[in-house]
Amino acid sequence: QVQLVESGGGLVQAGDSLRLSCAASGRIVSRYAMGWFRQAPGKEREFVAAVNWSGENRHYADSVKGRCTISRDTAKNTMALQMNNLKPEDTAVYYCAVGIRWYPPDNYEYWGQGIQVTVSS
Repeated sequence: QVQLVESGGGLVQAGDSLRLSCAASGRIVSRYAMGWFRQAPGKEREFVAAVNWSGENRHYADSVKGRCTISRDTAKNTMALQMNNLKPEDTAVYYCAVGIRWYPPDNYEYWGQGIQVTVSS
């Protein structure tokens, strides 16, 4: 019933910026947290960033702090991740997700299909 669709990925050069978006549709609880995760080749899925239901509290993985900004529009059930100064190690499939809390990862109930971000050196 709940669908999450990511957009905005692609191939960029190191140092470039990219803005990922996630649109949610269907019946969802408006006070859910929304988050971004990524999975690089040969690695486990990892947390990237999350925002609480009101948009007031934001959390970032150490690997992206200072380079990323997460935001959401609760009324529209959308979320965005602005990524600046991208690095080759940011290359991964990025997933948006919705959960009751921003942590732990296994509390996220709904997941998008993922979108590829490739950063070339």
